[in-house]
Amino acid sequence: MQNPYTGVTNNWFRKFFWEVAQLANSTSVTPGGNFVVKKKSFWHTFKKNWTLFALTLPMVIYLLIFNYIPMVGILLAFKRFNYRQGFFGSPWVGFDNFKFFFQSQDAFRIVRNTLCYNAVFIFLGIVVSVIMALLLYELSNKIAIRLYQTTMFLPHLLSWVVVAYMAYAFLNPRVGMLNVWMRDYLGMNPIDWYNTPGPWIFILPIASVWKGVGMNALVYYASLMGIDTEYFEAAAIEGATRPQITRYITLPFLYPTVTILAILAIGKIFNADFGLFYQLPMGSPMVLSTTDVIETYTFRALQGGDMGLSTAVGLVQSIVGLILVVTTNWVVSKVDPERALY
Repeated sequence: MQNPYTGVTNNWFRKFFWEVAQLANSTSVTPGGNFVVKKKSFWHTFKKNWTLFALTLPMVIYLLIFNYIPMVGILLAFKRFNYRQGFFGSPWVGFDNFKFFFQSQDAFRIVRNTLCYNAVFIFLGIVVSVIMALLLYELSNKIAIRLYQTTMFLPHLLSWVVVAYMAYAFLNPRVGMLNVWMRDYLGMNPIDWYNTPGPWIFILPIASVWKGVGMNALVYYASLMGIDTEYFEAAAIEGATRPQITRYITLPFLYPTVTILAILAIGKIFNADFGLFYQLPMGSPMVLSTTDVIETYTFRALQGGDMGLSTAVGLVQSIVGLILVVTTNWVVSKVDPERALY
């Protein structure tokens, strides 16, 4: 790095910066007065920060065991797996598994359902979560804030199996509460929800938002808590209304968090929540036209013993997800580099 004080003739001033740079272990100064950054070895950095490396060790081991070692299984996407011949002995089939998937009659349906549902989930998740976070931020009673936070976060902790049976209490064809209300109060005929594909277009997004909105809202709420109160005080002095404060102060502070979460969500747009699409409809084959996604299709392939096909579908999902993350981040970096992931 060039020394900005090279042209200074004051010897004491230059001597002072010389000594400061020598004391700093990361830089040195040439006789000509230039600052030079020293390159430290990895071992030197490790010895200095070994406690931080130790803290990351459990997560590194977790990623190694559950994310990197299983990547060897990608080879199954190019093989016709046979249990007798084993993993390495099964014959190679090239891209036959991929061709079978894309040429099947179900390919368009499951890709359409996966992309459309996830697009709706992302949009509704962001909008509803931001609204809930803004409403929480307007509260001043600490007891009420904690009560609402707990109430909103609780569904996130529930398993989809539990949620499925909660929904079954409403959707049971004979004694479900929703059918009882429709029959007794609206005079409508009961609906056999688990044999009627149409209503699931609305049931699945409602369930997804109900279960996930609490977690995302708390993330946005934490971002709002970091806003300096001086902004609001200055706005109040200027006579700004609450909608104006929300529009010009609160929401701009949320944009970076919304952008990051949106990029990560778009990267998973080709992946579906298996529990939502399999457990909530109770695995009913009569509603597959509106509930069948890539994960449920892969599950049925595994049930049939087709390891190669299921692995090929999973590999396609991973590649598409990587492309979407890189592309979305590139677009964001062109629009506003400060809000990009990298």
